[in-house]
Amino acid sequence: MEASPQEGFKGLSPSANRSVFMWAILLPILLLTFIFGREALPYLSGFLGAITLFSMLRGQMRFLTKKWHFPRWLAAFLLIIETLFLFLLPLAGIASMLIDLFTHTEIDLNEWYHQAVQWVDQAKDWVGVDFIKRDGFFVDQVLPALTKMGQAFTTKIVVGVYSLVVNSVVLLFVLYYMLYEREYFETAIRELLPFTEENKRILVSETQRIIAANAVGIPLIAIVQGGFAYLGYLFFGIEGALFYAVLTAFATIIPMVGTMVVYVPLALALGFAGSWGSCVGLLIYGFFVIGGIDNVIRFLLQKSLADIHPLVTVFGVIFGVSIFGFWGVIFGPLLLSLLILLLNIFRHDYVPGSAARSHSTLEGRSGLLPKWLKRKRK
Repeated sequence: MEASPQEGFKGLSPSANRSVFMWAILLPILLLTFIFGREALPYLSGFLGAITLFSMLRGQMRFLTKKWHFPRWLAAFLLIIETLFLFLLPLAGIASMLIDLFTHTEIDLNEWYHQAVQWVDQAKDWVGVDFIKRDGFFVDQVLPALTKMGQAFTTKIVVGVYSLVVNSVVLLFVLYYMLYEREYFETAIRELLPFTEENKRILVSETQRIIAANAVGIPLIAIVQGGFAYLGYLFFGIEGALFYAVLTAFATIIPMVGTMVVYVPLALALGFAGSWGSCVGLLIYGFFVIGGIDNVIRFLLQKSLADIHPLVTVFGVIFGVSIFGFWGVIFGPLLLSLLILLLNIFRHDYVPGSAARSHSTLEGRSGLLPKWLKRKRK
């Protein structure tokens, strides 16, 4: 007579039997996850987006169903509408603007070359040094290469927008059922986390702050700085103000120099063209307004933003864009921040004498901690 799973295998201890049955279930789970996960890779951005927005909207879902007693389907539907208008439509608008900008903006590289030569000649007259030799290399080899790179970049943007649309549909579909089954998903996630109860609470709290910093803070700062840059460029007569404003918004992720890599060359170009008043004015505007608005926004959001290192943001965006396309601006830094958080938890719990803190970003710029952690420390 065969032994049932409850009886186990003869000759094995109860703990060994439990381990055998655990692996008998776990291995098929891992195999099926690998099979379906490989096919789901093109839609990974949609799933990650649903998880990210679920962590931001779960409190509203709880409020609508518990406090106002909305039916779950109605509460989830209202939050999907909120997601559509507050997140996806603005993101789609930015993507559409980028496509229109890069596909309809005519950039004459030869004109750029001759303008650069003129500026260098002026600099040579001032300092007495010839910085370049005009031997045709730039026109014959560099310009065609730059043109080819520009065409490839435009194609990549179009492909990225197609992926954005498809993954947005996946995001809305998955997010609806995650919100509808909110309690089930929250319970399942907590049960599957291989941490102590204290570290589970820390991980959930910390993850919410990381998501707020990456999914809200970084895009918000970029959009606001890009908007102020656009107004400044229009005022000082910069041609293609919208194009350079978009570049300024993306430049906000660069450590130390940030938006200076865009508005300083533009100001110098005005100066070399003879408009030294506009040059000085744009430099002052860029330093105090475009650059200063960063500190103002961070001060207003410091209670909800985690202390994300600038290098995490930069490399997160670089790696994220190559993996997720447009979504990588958000998910790249987010996943890299979570990786560092998990490494800190591992070091804190399993490396003897480690200086790591499992709540490495809770004590961020504001120095604030969640109330439950404050009470525990007292």
